[in-house]
Amino acid sequence: MQEDRAKNESRSKWGRRSPLMGAIAVAVFGVLAMLIVDHGPWSHPHVQTADVATYKTTGEAARAAGASVTPTAPKAAIEPASPGPKTQPNNPVMP
Repeated sequence: MQEDRAKNESRSKWGRRSPLMGAIAVAVFGVLAMLIVDHGPWSHPHVQTADVATYKTTGEAARAAGASVTPTAPKAAIEPASPGPKTQPNNPVMP
């Protein structure tokens, strides 16, 4: 005789819960791993005060290294017309 699986209470309960429990376990493991990597004993911020830092801005550091710092060209306020034929909208408004 075959037993009816729907009548087996413990199997139906665990059959539905096992994917959920697996997903919860993976999520908890992921969060704990991120916390350990981000806030572990080996990850200390390397902050320098203004007194210790040699240069206050990136531009000063670049000039000291011999680079020339030039500002970027400003973007045109009006863009040129695109080449090619003009097209009409796909859904024109009917009068």
